Amino acid sequence: MKINRTFIISLLVTAAFIGAGITACIILHKNMSLKYSRNSSKLGNVTEILSSPKSKDLKTIIHDNQKLVVSLEVKNGSENITGSGFLYDTKGDIVTNAHVVEGGSSITVKMADTSTYKGKLIGKSEITDVALVRVDNLRGKSPMKISKNSKVDIGNEIIALGSPLGLQNTATTGIISGLNRNFNLKNYQYKNVYQISAPISPGNSGGPLLDKNTGDVIGINSAKVDTESIGFSIPIAQVTPMIDNWAANPNTYKSSSEDTASNENTKPSTEDAAYLVSYFYNSLNSDDYVTAYSLLGANWQQKTAYEDFRKGYLQTLSVKVDNMLCRETENGNIEVSAVIQAVEGTEANSKTSKYNVVYDIGYENNNLKILSGKSTTVK
Repeated sequence: MKINRTFIISLLVTAAFIGAGITACIILHKNMSLKYSRNSSKLGNVTEILSSPKSKDLKTIIHDNQKLVVSLEVKNGSENITGSGFLYDTKGDIVTNAHVVEGGSSITVKMADTSTYKGKLIGKSEITDVALVRVDNLRGKSPMKISKNSKVDIGNEIIALGSPLGLQNTATTGIISGLNRNFNLKNYQYKNVYQISAPISPGNSGGPLLDKNTGDVIGINSAKVDTESIGFSIPIAQVTPMIDNWAANPNTYKSSSEDTASNENTKPSTEDAAYLVSYFYNSLNSDDYVTAYSLLGANWQQKTAYEDFRKGYLQTLSVKVDNMLCRETENGNIEVSAVIQAVEGTEANSKTSKYNVVYDIGYENNNLKILSGKSTTVK
């Protein structure tokens, strides 16, 4: 395996999230997130549905869109409500569900790379379960592609993205199983919504529903039936006029604008550190070397040019994770260690090598980064 000076090893993250491949860090991540999941989305039961992409095309669609899906944490009295959202336009506007932000005194938006920003509510419907949150720091960033085709048929394949149970960046595949469903739930009316075979779990509310073939947003994941493994999604074409009006004429909500909390982070959490390493490797396995490189600390980038970084992974075909562990260090950072098996070479001529890898995760300019890493060969 070609290893650059920074000794980073490629890791197949998708496998770490499914079946027996779940690692100790991810288990810890899940358990620690449950303190929020009990007060997560006000709709639906706690049901975790995680699905792995089955093809390169599907994996690419999921990865490219997950970068624009966010996790929202809304402070509502003594509760922390979690939900999902997605970048809608170049003004930094995030679409989510109204029930996620309802009554919130502050909104924190976490991106796929774990960077966090303050959000400000600029639009919320009292009837339809849709709201718009503006993040000034995201102004100018390219948004998700919104489908202009309102025609959706039963049987169409879909991808539901979001952050169920506080787990960031998960994807569930399914189909459109029903059209024009109508019902009332809590204070909101759901009219002519899609019924989907991918259930909406707590924290998943507000995430985008994608056309599996194009990757375009066709809906907003919103509700789940208590006794059935089905969910409901609001057609995006149904609400774009309302969203566009909020974006052009933002409203002012006193509770949201009164947020005085600091964005300053000093100590990383164990679950965020585990997630960052996972996201780093997921980017590599999607051939998104630019995103992976951006997650490295400044000192690491100064020592390793991007082209050298990229070349270090071109001969790595896949990696199996045997174990991943996290611990807090004396300086407050998180050390993430793993034992991996890397398949290296070419499809016609490959070999499997085993490595111990260790990474130091900490904040740099208020952004969580992979500060350093090392590897040793297991003989």
